[in-house]
Amino acid sequence: MEKLFKIKERGSNIRTEVIGGIVTFFAMAYIIFVNPSYLSQAGMNFTAVMLATCLSAAIGTILTAFLANVPFAQAPGMGLNAFFTYTICFGMGYTWQQGLAIVFISGILFLVLTLSPLRSKLIESVPAFLKSAISAGIGLFITFIGLLNADIVKLFGDTVVDGVVVGTDYSDLGNILNGTPLLALIGLLITALLLVWKVKGAIFIGIIITTIIGIPMGQTTFAWESISLSTLGETAFKMDFAGLLSVEGGLLSLITAVVSFFIVDCFDTAGTLIGTATNCGLLDEKGRLPGGDRAMIADAIGTCAGAALGTSTVTTFVESSTGISEGARTGLASIVTGVLFLLACFLAPVAGIIPTAATAPALIIVGVFMLAGAARINWSDLEEAIPAFLTIVLMAFSYSISDGIGIGFIFYSIIKICRGKAKEVPVLVYIISLLFIGLYVLSYVL
Repeated sequence: MEKLFKIKERGSNIRTEVIGGIVTFFAMAYIIFVNPSYLSQAGMNFTAVMLATCLSAAIGTILTAFLANVPFAQAPGMGLNAFFTYTICFGMGYTWQQGLAIVFISGILFLVLTLSPLRSKLIESVPAFLKSAISAGIGLFITFIGLLNADIVKLFGDTVVDGVVVGTDYSDLGNILNGTPLLALIGLLITALLLVWKVKGAIFIGIIITTIIGIPMGQTTFAWESISLSTLGETAFKMDFAGLLSVEGGLLSLITAVVSFFIVDCFDTAGTLIGTATNCGLLDEKGRLPGGDRAMIADAIGTCAGAALGTSTVTTFVESSTGISEGARTGLASIVTGVLFLLACFLAPVAGIIPTAATAPALIIVGVFMLAGAARINWSDLEEAIPAFLTIVLMAFSYSISDGIGIGFIFYSIIKICRGKAKEVPVLVYIISLLFIGLYVLSYVL
Protein backbone atom coordinates (compact mmCIF):
# COMPACT_ATOMS: atom_id res chain seq x y z
CA MET A 1 0.00 0.00 0.00
CA GLU A 2 2.79 2.40 0.93
CA LYS A 3 4.76 1.56 -2.21
CA LEU A 4 1.72 2.16 -4.41
CA PHE A 5 0.33 5.35 -2.85
CA LYS A 6 3.28 6.76 -0.82
CA ILE A 7 0.94 7.54 2.06
CA LYS A 8 3.56 8.19 4.77
CA GLU A 9 5.78 10.09 2.35
CA ARG A 10 2.94 12.58 1.85
CA GLY A 11 2.33 12.94 5.58
CA SER A 12 -0.91 10.96 5.72
CA ASN A 13 -2.14 7.59 6.97
CA ILE A 14 -4.66 4.96 5.86
CA ARG A 15 -7.36 6.13 8.30
CA THR A 16 -7.14 9.72 7.06
CA GLU A 17 -7.27 8.62 3.42
CA VAL A 18 -10.31 6.41 4.01
CA ILE A 19 -12.17 9.16 5.86
CA GLY A 20 -11.21 11.66 3.16
CA GLY A 21 -12.56 9.35 0.46
CA ILE A 22 -15.84 8.84 2.32
CA VAL A 23 -16.29 12.57 2.91
CA THR A 24 -15.69 13.32 -0.77
CA PHE A 25 -18.22 10.67 -1.82
CA PHE A 26 -20.99 12.00 0.38
CA ALA A 27 -20.20 15.60 -0.61
CA MET A 28 -20.79 14.72 -4.26
CA ALA A 29 -23.34 11.88 -3.93
CA TYR A 30 -26.12 14.30 -4.90
CA ILE A 31 -24.98 13.91 -8.53
CA ILE A 32 -26.31 10.32 -8.51
CA PHE A 33 -29.84 11.70 -8.44
CA VAL A 34 -29.46 15.19 -9.90
CA ASN A 35 -27.70 14.09 -13.10
CA PRO A 36 -30.49 11.73 -14.26
CA SER A 37 -33.09 14.34 -13.35
CA TYR A 38 -31.50 16.62 -15.99
CA LEU A 39 -30.76 14.05 -18.69
CA SER A 40 -34.12 12.31 -18.38
CA GLN A 41 -35.69 15.54 -19.61
CA ALA A 42 -33.93 14.88 -22.93
CA GLY A 43 -35.70 11.52 -23.15
CA MET A 44 -33.13 9.29 -21.45
CA ASN A 45 -34.11 6.53 -19.01
CA PHE A 46 -33.72 7.88 -15.43
CA THR A 47 -32.44 4.64 -13.86
CA ALA A 48 -30.07 3.93 -16.75
CA VAL A 49 -28.54 7.40 -16.41
CA MET A 50 -28.24 6.86 -12.65
CA LEU A 51 -26.25 3.69 -13.27
CA ALA A 52 -24.14 5.40 -15.94
CA THR A 53 -23.46 8.22 -13.48
CA CYS A 54 -22.23 5.84 -10.79
CA LEU A 55 -20.14 3.71 -13.16
CA SER A 56 -18.51 6.63 -14.99
CA ALA A 57 -17.73 8.32 -11.66
CA ALA A 58 -16.14 5.10 -10.39
CA ILE A 59 -14.09 4.62 -13.58
CA GLY A 60 -12.80 8.19 -13.69
CA THR A 61 -12.07 8.36 -9.96
CA ILE A 62 -10.29 4.99 -9.73
CA LEU A 63 -8.25 5.81 -12.84
CA THR A 64 -7.22 9.07 -11.15
CA ALA A 65 -6.00 7.06 -8.17
CA PHE A 66 -3.85 4.65 -10.16
CA LEU A 67 -2.63 6.98 -12.90
CA ALA A 68 -1.98 10.11 -10.83
CA ASN A 69 -2.09 9.12 -7.13
CA VAL A 70 -3.96 12.29 -6.19
CA PRO A 71 -7.11 12.56 -4.01
CA PHE A 72 -9.49 13.86 -6.67
CA ALA A 73 -12.83 12.38 -7.66
CA GLN A 74 -14.76 12.56 -10.91
CA ALA A 75 -18.39 12.39 -11.97
CA PRO A 76 -20.70 13.87 -14.63
CA GLY A 77 -20.41 17.62 -14.16
CA MET A 78 -23.14 19.97 -13.02
CA GLY A 79 -23.75 22.64 -15.61
CA LEU A 80 -22.51 20.31 -18.33
CA ASN A 81 -25.58 18.12 -17.84
CA ALA A 82 -27.83 21.17 -18.15
CA PHE A 83 -25.88 22.27 -21.24
CA PHE A 84 -26.40 18.78 -22.70
CA THR A 85 -30.16 18.87 -22.19
CA TYR A 86 -31.15 22.48 -22.74
CA THR A 87 -28.57 23.65 -25.30
CA ILE A 88 -27.46 20.54 -27.23
CA CYS A 89 -30.80 18.70 -27.29
CA PHE A 90 -33.48 21.38 -26.87
CA GLY A 91 -31.66 24.38 -28.34
CA MET A 92 -29.57 22.91 -31.16
CA GLY A 93 -31.94 20.06 -32.00
CA TYR A 94 -29.69 17.04 -31.44
CA THR A 95 -31.17 13.79 -30.10
CA TRP A 96 -29.74 12.52 -26.85
CA GLN A 97 -28.01 9.74 -28.79
CA GLN A 98 -26.30 12.37 -30.94
CA GLY A 99 -25.53 14.38 -27.81
CA LEU A 100 -23.68 11.40 -26.35
CA ALA A 101 -21.69 11.11 -29.58
CA ILE A 102 -20.70 14.78 -29.27
CA VAL A 103 -19.58 14.23 -25.68
CA PHE A 104 -17.53 11.21 -26.80
CA ILE A 105 -15.81 13.21 -29.55
CA SER A 106 -15.00 16.03 -27.10
CA GLY A 107 -13.54 13.43 -24.73
CA ILE A 108 -11.29 12.08 -27.49
CA LEU A 109 -10.18 15.64 -28.26
CA PHE A 110 -9.39 16.20 -24.57
CA LEU A 111 -7.49 12.89 -24.44
CA VAL A 112 -5.38 13.88 -27.47
CA LEU A 113 -4.52 17.17 -25.72
CA THR A 114 -3.55 15.44 -22.48
CA LEU A 115 -1.33 12.96 -24.33
CA SER A 116 0.50 15.79 -26.09
CA PRO A 117 3.34 17.94 -24.68
CA LEU A 118 0.74 20.64 -23.96
CA ARG A 119 -0.61 18.63 -21.02
CA SER A 120 2.14 19.73 -18.61
CA LYS A 121 2.54 23.21 -20.08
CA LEU A 122 -1.15 24.01 -19.55
CA ILE A 123 -0.87 24.19 -15.76
CA GLU A 124 2.69 25.57 -15.78
CA SER A 125 1.68 28.51 -17.99
CA VAL A 126 -0.80 29.92 -15.49
CA PRO A 127 0.77 32.88 -13.61
CA ALA A 128 1.11 32.40 -9.85
CA PHE A 129 -1.39 35.14 -8.97
CA LEU A 130 -4.01 33.58 -11.25
CA LYS A 131 -3.42 30.19 -9.60
CA SER A 132 -4.18 31.87 -6.28
CA ALA A 133 -7.25 33.55 -7.81
CA ILE A 134 -8.48 30.22 -9.16
CA SER A 135 -8.05 28.68 -5.70
CA ALA A 136 -10.01 31.51 -4.05
CA GLY A 137 -12.62 31.46 -6.82
CA ILE A 138 -13.23 27.76 -6.36
CA GLY A 139 -13.61 28.43 -2.63
CA LEU A 140 -16.33 30.99 -3.31
CA PHE A 141 -17.89 28.71 -5.94
CA ILE A 142 -18.04 25.67 -3.67
CA THR A 143 -19.45 27.80 -0.85
CA PHE A 144 -22.18 28.96 -3.23
CA ILE A 145 -22.95 25.32 -4.06
CA GLY A 146 -23.19 24.59 -0.34
CA LEU A 147 -25.55 27.52 0.27
CA LEU A 148 -27.75 26.38 -2.63
CA ASN A 149 -27.77 22.77 -1.39
CA ALA A 150 -28.74 24.04 2.06
CA ASP A 151 -31.59 26.15 0.64
CA ILE A 152 -30.08 29.12 2.45
CA VAL A 153 -30.02 30.84 -0.92
CA LYS A 154 -32.15 29.84 -3.90
CA LEU A 155 -32.10 30.31 -7.63
CA PHE A 156 -35.21 31.74 -9.26
CA GLY A 157 -35.04 30.83 -12.93
CA ASP A 158 -31.43 30.54 -14.05
CA THR A 159 -29.83 33.65 -12.60
CA VAL A 160 -31.71 35.43 -9.82
CA VAL A 161 -30.57 34.61 -6.30
CA ASP A 162 -32.72 35.09 -3.22
CA GLY A 163 -31.98 34.48 0.44
CA VAL A 164 -34.17 32.92 3.07
CA VAL A 165 -32.99 35.30 5.79
CA VAL A 166 -33.22 38.60 3.98
CA GLY A 167 -35.04 38.01 0.73
CA THR A 168 -37.06 40.08 -1.67
CA ASP A 169 -40.18 38.74 0.01
CA TYR A 170 -40.32 39.17 3.78
CA SER A 171 -42.45 36.05 4.03
CA ASP A 172 -39.14 34.23 3.47
CA LEU A 173 -37.98 35.20 6.96
CA GLY A 174 -39.46 32.12 8.59
CA ASN A 175 -37.88 29.66 6.19
CA ILE A 176 -34.54 29.76 7.99
CA LEU A 177 -36.18 28.02 10.96
CA ASN A 178 -37.56 25.14 8.90
CA GLY A 179 -36.28 21.94 7.35
CA THR A 180 -33.15 21.95 5.25
CA PRO A 181 -31.85 25.49 6.03
CA LEU A 182 -32.19 24.98 9.77
CA LEU A 183 -30.47 21.59 9.73
CA ALA A 184 -27.70 22.96 7.52
CA LEU A 185 -27.07 25.87 9.91
CA ILE A 186 -26.97 23.47 12.86
CA GLY A 187 -24.49 21.31 10.95
CA LEU A 188 -22.45 24.38 10.02
CA LEU A 189 -22.18 25.44 13.67
CA ILE A 190 -21.25 21.90 14.78
CA THR A 191 -18.58 21.57 12.08
CA ALA A 192 -17.18 25.03 12.81
CA LEU A 193 -16.88 24.25 16.53
CA LEU A 194 -15.21 20.90 15.85
CA LEU A 195 -12.69 22.65 13.61
CA VAL A 196 -11.82 25.44 16.04
CA TRP A 197 -11.46 22.78 18.75
CA LYS A 198 -9.05 21.01 16.33
CA VAL A 199 -10.94 17.71 16.45
CA LYS A 200 -9.53 15.12 14.03
CA GLY A 201 -11.96 14.31 11.23
CA ALA A 202 -14.09 17.34 12.07
CA ILE A 203 -15.84 17.54 8.69
CA PHE A 204 -16.65 13.82 8.62
CA ILE A 205 -17.92 13.87 12.22
CA GLY A 206 -19.97 16.96 11.42
CA ILE A 207 -21.68 15.16 8.52
CA ILE A 208 -22.55 12.15 10.68
CA ILE A 209 -23.86 14.20 13.63
CA THR A 210 -25.93 16.41 11.32
CA THR A 211 -27.39 13.33 9.61
CA ILE A 212 -28.43 11.92 12.99
CA ILE A 213 -29.98 15.23 14.06
CA GLY A 214 -31.88 15.21 10.78
CA ILE A 215 -33.79 12.03 11.72
CA PRO A 216 -36.23 13.61 14.20
CA MET A 217 -36.42 16.67 11.95
CA GLY A 218 -37.65 14.51 9.08
CA GLN A 219 -34.70 15.48 6.88
CA THR A 220 -32.88 12.14 7.07
CA THR A 221 -34.86 9.41 5.36
CA PHE A 222 -34.09 5.74 4.80
CA ALA A 223 -34.68 4.01 1.48
CA TRP A 224 -33.45 0.54 0.56
CA GLU A 225 -33.96 -0.42 -3.05
CA SER A 226 -32.01 -2.68 -5.39
CA ILE A 227 -31.44 -1.64 -9.01
CA SER A 228 -31.02 -4.02 -11.93
CA LEU A 229 -27.82 -3.42 -13.88
CA SER A 230 -29.59 -4.61 -17.04
CA THR A 231 -31.38 -1.23 -17.15
CA LEU A 232 -28.08 0.29 -18.26
CA GLY A 233 -28.77 -1.15 -21.70
CA GLU A 234 -31.28 1.65 -22.26
CA THR A 235 -28.44 4.17 -22.72
CA ALA A 236 -25.18 2.22 -23.04
CA PHE A 237 -23.51 2.37 -26.46
CA LYS A 238 -26.42 4.27 -27.99
CA MET A 239 -24.24 7.02 -29.48
CA ASP A 240 -25.40 8.19 -32.90
CA PHE A 241 -22.49 9.48 -35.00
CA ALA A 242 -24.21 9.06 -38.36
CA GLY A 243 -26.80 11.79 -37.86
CA LEU A 244 -24.55 14.53 -36.46
CA LEU A 245 -24.36 16.55 -39.68
CA SER A 246 -28.08 16.26 -40.42
CA VAL A 247 -29.00 18.79 -37.71
CA GLU A 248 -29.59 22.40 -38.70
CA GLY A 249 -26.29 24.28 -38.79
CA GLY A 250 -24.42 21.18 -39.96
CA LEU A 251 -20.68 21.21 -39.42
CA LEU A 252 -20.60 24.61 -37.69
CA SER A 253 -23.12 23.50 -35.06
CA LEU A 254 -21.18 20.28 -34.51
CA ILE A 255 -17.87 22.11 -34.08
CA THR A 256 -19.46 24.56 -31.64
CA ALA A 257 -20.97 21.78 -29.55
CA VAL A 258 -17.77 19.70 -29.46
CA VAL A 259 -15.51 22.67 -28.69
CA SER A 260 -17.90 23.90 -25.98
CA PHE A 261 -17.80 20.57 -24.15
CA PHE A 262 -14.03 20.32 -24.67
CA ILE A 263 -13.19 23.77 -23.32
CA VAL A 264 -15.48 23.54 -20.31
CA ASP A 265 -14.26 20.04 -19.38
CA CYS A 266 -10.61 20.95 -19.91
CA PHE A 267 -10.63 24.13 -17.85
CA ASP A 268 -13.04 22.90 -15.19
CA THR A 269 -10.59 20.06 -14.60
CA ALA A 270 -7.44 22.18 -14.84
CA GLY A 271 -8.99 24.87 -12.63
CA THR A 272 -10.03 22.38 -9.96
CA LEU A 273 -6.61 20.72 -9.96
CA ILE A 274 -4.72 24.02 -9.86
CA GLY A 275 -6.97 25.74 -7.33
CA THR A 276 -7.29 22.90 -4.87
CA ALA A 277 -3.65 21.83 -5.11
CA THR A 278 -2.48 25.43 -4.62
CA ASN A 279 -4.55 25.80 -1.48
CA CYS A 280 -3.51 22.56 0.23
CA GLY A 281 0.18 22.64 -0.70
CA LEU A 282 0.21 19.82 -3.26
CA LEU A 283 2.14 21.88 -5.83
CA ASP A 284 5.91 21.40 -6.09
CA GLU A 285 8.52 24.17 -5.97
CA LYS A 286 7.94 24.94 -9.66
CA GLY A 287 4.20 25.38 -9.15
CA ARG A 288 3.32 22.03 -10.73
CA LEU A 289 0.94 19.37 -9.41
CA PRO A 290 2.77 16.02 -9.45
CA GLY A 291 0.49 13.68 -11.37
CA GLY A 292 -1.74 16.55 -12.53
CA ASP A 293 -1.23 15.77 -16.22
CA ARG A 294 -2.14 12.11 -15.60
CA ALA A 295 -5.22 13.20 -13.66
CA MET A 296 -6.33 15.02 -16.79
CA ILE A 297 -5.81 11.82 -18.81
CA ALA A 298 -8.06 9.99 -16.35
CA ASP A 299 -10.64 12.75 -16.73
CA ALA A 300 -10.60 12.46 -20.53
CA ILE A 301 -10.98 8.68 -20.38
CA GLY A 302 -13.80 9.11 -17.87
CA THR A 303 -15.62 11.42 -20.30
CA CYS A 304 -15.31 8.87 -23.12
CA ALA A 305 -16.46 6.04 -20.84
CA GLY A 306 -19.35 8.12 -19.55
CA ALA A 307 -20.57 8.91 -23.06
CA ALA A 308 -20.38 5.23 -23.99
CA LEU A 309 -22.36 4.26 -20.88
CA GLY A 310 -24.94 7.02 -21.29
CA THR A 311 -24.14 10.24 -19.48
CA SER A 312 -22.87 13.74 -20.15
CA THR A 313 -19.29 14.94 -19.66
CA VAL A 314 -17.36 13.55 -16.69
CA THR A 315 -15.14 16.09 -14.95
CA THR A 316 -13.06 16.48 -11.78
CA PHE A 317 -15.32 17.62 -8.93
CA VAL A 318 -14.56 20.62 -6.76
CA GLU A 319 -16.14 18.65 -3.91
CA SER A 320 -12.88 16.68 -3.83
CA SER A 321 -11.62 19.55 -1.70
CA THR A 322 -13.80 18.35 1.20
CA GLY A 323 -11.83 15.11 1.43
CA ILE A 324 -8.57 16.96 0.95
CA SER A 325 -9.53 19.27 3.82
CA GLU A 326 -9.89 16.14 5.95
CA GLY A 327 -6.23 15.39 5.20
CA ALA A 328 -6.45 13.13 2.14
CA ARG A 329 -3.27 13.41 0.08
CA THR A 330 -3.08 10.26 -2.07
CA GLY A 331 -5.00 8.16 -4.57
CA LEU A 332 -6.14 5.82 -1.80
CA ALA A 333 -8.85 8.36 -0.95
CA SER A 334 -9.95 8.25 -4.59
CA ILE A 335 -10.10 4.46 -4.48
CA VAL A 336 -12.47 4.68 -1.51
CA THR A 337 -14.65 7.24 -3.30
CA GLY A 338 -14.67 5.16 -6.49
CA VAL A 339 -15.61 1.96 -4.68
CA LEU A 340 -18.49 3.75 -2.96
CA PHE A 341 -19.76 4.86 -6.38
CA LEU A 342 -19.59 1.23 -7.53
CA LEU A 343 -21.59 0.12 -4.50
CA ALA A 344 -24.12 2.86 -5.26
CA CYS A 345 -24.89 1.03 -8.52
CA PHE A 346 -26.58 -1.69 -6.47
CA LEU A 347 -28.03 0.41 -3.67
CA ALA A 348 -28.06 3.94 -5.11
CA PRO A 349 -30.83 5.23 -2.79
CA VAL A 350 -28.65 4.37 0.23
CA ALA A 351 -26.41 7.30 -0.73
CA GLY A 352 -29.47 9.48 -0.30
CA ILE A 353 -29.61 8.70 3.42
CA ILE A 354 -27.12 11.51 3.98
CA PRO A 355 -29.21 14.65 3.36
CA THR A 356 -27.77 17.57 1.41
CA ALA A 357 -28.22 19.63 4.57
CA ALA A 358 -25.53 17.44 6.19
CA THR A 359 -22.98 17.81 3.39
CA ALA A 360 -23.67 21.48 2.62
CA PRO A 361 -21.79 22.68 5.76
CA ALA A 362 -18.70 20.80 4.56
CA LEU A 363 -18.78 22.70 1.26
CA ILE A 364 -19.28 26.03 2.99
CA ILE A 365 -16.42 25.39 5.44
CA VAL A 366 -14.06 24.34 2.64
CA GLY A 367 -14.71 27.76 1.11
CA VAL A 368 -13.14 29.30 4.24
CA PHE A 369 -9.92 27.37 3.65
CA MET A 370 -9.72 28.03 -0.09
CA LEU A 371 -10.43 31.76 0.05
CA ALA A 372 -7.06 32.03 1.79
CA GLY A 373 -5.60 31.98 -1.72
CA ALA A 374 -6.78 35.57 -2.16
CA ALA A 375 -4.21 36.69 0.42
CA ARG A 376 -1.41 35.69 -1.97
CA ILE A 377 -2.60 38.17 -4.63
CA ASN A 378 -0.94 41.60 -4.85
CA TRP A 379 -4.11 43.70 -4.70
CA SER A 380 -2.13 46.94 -4.98
CA ASP A 381 -1.11 45.99 -8.53
CA LEU A 382 -4.27 46.51 -10.57
CA GLU A 383 -2.79 44.73 -13.58
CA GLU A 384 -3.05 41.58 -11.49
CA ALA A 385 -5.86 42.54 -9.13
CA ILE A 386 -8.53 43.15 -11.77
CA PRO A 387 -8.09 39.82 -13.65
CA ALA A 388 -7.80 38.02 -10.31
CA PHE A 389 -10.98 39.63 -8.97
CA LEU A 390 -12.93 38.78 -12.12
CA THR A 391 -11.68 35.20 -11.98
CA ILE A 392 -12.83 34.83 -8.37
CA VAL A 393 -16.29 36.41 -8.60
CA LEU A 394 -17.26 35.02 -12.00
CA MET A 395 -16.61 31.44 -10.93
CA ALA A 396 -19.34 31.74 -8.34
CA PHE A 397 -21.70 34.22 -9.96
CA SER A 398 -21.64 32.55 -13.40
CA TYR A 399 -21.68 29.10 -11.74
CA SER A 400 -18.77 28.07 -13.94
CA ILE A 401 -15.09 27.48 -13.18
CA SER A 402 -14.21 27.67 -16.87
CA ASP A 403 -15.95 31.03 -17.37
CA GLY A 404 -14.03 32.48 -14.43
CA ILE A 405 -10.75 31.27 -15.94
CA GLY A 406 -11.73 32.47 -19.41
CA ILE A 407 -12.66 36.02 -18.43
CA GLY A 408 -9.67 36.30 -16.10
CA PHE A 409 -7.27 35.21 -18.84
CA ILE A 410 -8.86 37.51 -21.44
CA PHE A 411 -8.67 40.59 -19.19
CA TYR A 412 -5.12 39.75 -18.10
CA SER A 413 -3.98 39.43 -21.72
CA ILE A 414 -5.69 42.61 -22.92
CA ILE A 415 -4.51 44.71 -19.97
CA LYS A 416 -0.89 43.59 -20.47
CA ILE A 417 -1.05 44.32 -24.20
CA CYS A 418 -2.48 47.80 -23.61
CA ARG A 419 0.19 48.48 -21.02
CA GLY A 420 2.96 47.57 -23.48
CA LYS A 421 3.87 44.44 -21.52
CA ALA A 422 2.68 41.81 -23.98
CA LYS A 423 5.87 39.77 -23.59
CA GLU A 424 5.08 39.16 -19.90
CA VAL A 425 2.11 37.00 -20.84
CA PRO A 426 2.87 33.31 -21.63
CA VAL A 427 1.98 32.33 -25.20
CA LEU A 428 -0.35 29.57 -23.95
CA VAL A 429 -2.34 32.15 -21.98
CA TYR A 430 -2.92 34.06 -25.22
CA ILE A 431 -4.03 30.86 -26.95
CA ILE A 432 -6.44 30.02 -24.13
CA SER A 433 -7.83 33.56 -24.20
CA LEU A 434 -8.44 33.32 -27.96
CA LEU A 435 -10.14 29.95 -27.52
CA PHE A 436 -12.56 31.45 -25.02
CA ILE A 437 -13.21 34.49 -27.20
CA GLY A 438 -13.94 32.17 -30.12
CA LEU A 439 -16.28 30.09 -27.99
CA TYR A 440 -18.20 33.15 -26.80
CA VAL A 441 -18.50 34.49 -30.35
CA LEU A 442 -19.74 31.16 -31.71
CA SER A 443 -22.23 30.82 -28.86
CA TYR A 444 -23.56 34.31 -29.63
CA VAL A 445 -23.83 33.66 -33.40
CA LEU A 446 -25.72 30.45 -32.85
